[in-house]
Amino acid sequence: MFFENTVKDIEVVQSLKQRQLSLPAGEMLILEGQHDARLFTLLQGWAFRFKTLSDGRRQILSFLLAGDFIGVQQKMADVAAHGVATLTDAVFCVFQRDSLWELHRQSPKLGFDITWLTAHEESVVDDSLLSVGRRNAEERIAALLIVLFKRAAMLQADGGAAGVPFPLTQQHMADGLGLSLVHTNKTLRKLERLGLHRIDDGRLHMLNGKALARLADLFGDGRPAPRPLV
Repeated sequence: MFFENTVKDIEVVQSLKQRQLSLPAGEMLILEGQHDARLFTLLQGWAFRFKTLSDGRRQILSFLLAGDFIGVQQKMADVAAHGVATLTDAVFCVFQRDSLWELHRQSPKLGFDITWLTAHEESVVDDSLLSVGRRNAEERIAALLIVLFKRAAMLQADGGAAGVPFPLTQQHMADGLGLSLVHTNKTLRKLERLGLHRIDDGRLHMLNGKALARLADLFGDGRPAPRPLV
């Protein structure tokens, strides 16, 4: 669910848009250390932000879905502090390199929208840090499943009644939660045996969302707030 933009704001966005970029799954959108990274909006598909250590170990910082704005952090430093890769086939809107300033200058509302999206991304990373630092394996996986299900369900007309796409492999989950692949596999199987969720044919089905949310220590009605789209 997205807020509707005014005609003026749509004109501003269109004036700063360079093109659309389609990438297959497994491609790099932004390289770690890249000097000329641009700004993007993810229009279709899934992607993820990550950082790697010198020995190749990878930490996934967050998963990106349609509507997410990408690249603001890169504009605050000389080089990209993290990489962005596609998880599925994906389509991006590519903006001019100076568009961040122009969005603020030409439309205060769009500038606020960028601030909202950046703050939301920070809150996602904060919750991931909480999981890695304090939640046990079952709680970590439960939290990830709940959050991604609700974000993906928001993009569907049926609200996730028939399940939602779930392109993550167990390795992606392990890299995002700071778990070993073996521990991730065992914990997923345990939660499935409890009848809390089911993953099959690349789709996630929520069988007992309330119980899964209690396990993850997540409260509230769970419905993501409407969000801006740039």
